[in-house]
Amino acid sequence: MKLRKTGAAAAAAIVLSLAATACGGKEGDPGDESGADSPELPTYAVAENVDIDSSVLKAAQDRGKLVIGSKADQPFLGFQDPRTKEYEGFDVEIAKMIAASLGFDPEKEIEFKTIDSSIRETAVANGQVDLMIGTYTINDERKNQVDFAGPYYMAGQDLLVRKDEEEIKGPDTIQGKTVCSIKGSTPLRNITENKDRFGADTVELGKYTDCVKQLVDGQVDAMTTDDAILKGYAAQRPDDLKVVGETFSEEPYGIGLKKGDDALREAVNDAIQSHIDNGDYRKAYDATLGQSGSEFTEPPALDRY
Repeated sequence: MKLRKTGAAAAAAIVLSLAATACGGKEGDPGDESGADSPELPTYAVAENVDIDSSVLKAAQDRGKLVIGSKADQPFLGFQDPRTKEYEGFDVEIAKMIAASLGFDPEKEIEFKTIDSSIRETAVANGQVDLMIGTYTINDERKNQVDFAGPYYMAGQDLLVRKDEEEIKGPDTIQGKTVCSIKGSTPLRNITENKDRFGADTVELGKYTDCVKQLVDGQVDAMTTDDAILKGYAAQRPDDLKVVGETFSEEPYGIGLKKGDDALREAVNDAIQSHIDNGDYRKAYDATLGQSGSEFTEPPALDRY
């Protein structure tokens, strides 16, 4: 394939300053101070004359854009600036890499749609989105409804607590505590289905930012989801929040796509691997999720089932 170059949407400084606004970030947050020294986002080569036997891809080519489901309230991962409506973060960069490899200019030919966790499978199966890329854990139950490319990142369930919290030191210390997470999430199900182990009460809300607000306000004792997400919120509010730092699950993030579209799944896997190999993946991580304080780890091996 012949390749041409395109620029990334935003500098890392913008990513950080916008992330600070997601749940009431204020002047003086780490993101505000470190923008000038933040690594730059990579640029992605856009493939030409892509010919893949995929009905989903052909429909996207006909409409002239790729529709990608995203999260909008996860700093450093998938966040939508309420002023500009632009999306940024690590998962957004993964989406741009894949789009470029499929022949779509990531700055002009992607339409991002915010999709709630509880309807991701429906959105993919019904064709509301071509790909779902948003802290989407691969599991066997979801594979009954959609296919997955990846995984491209291995997260782990953890706990976010108030900075002055002394009692909660890990998953085995939340007995009798109230823990918040979002509806339809794997971490919430882990807590509710293992009541004998954890012994925690749960609060189910629609958005991570709602859980963060209840935590800061003292209405719940902890918030649980993947550590990557929690570190983003802790980085926003270092004076108020901290991550416990004891993961108790493995959450392989994948790209959801229409079940049975093997050609597209293989093409997306090839795209992920190529951007890992050429260094784009590491650069995108350093400029986004890496700014939350989480250390870089090598991505997991692709599961080409």
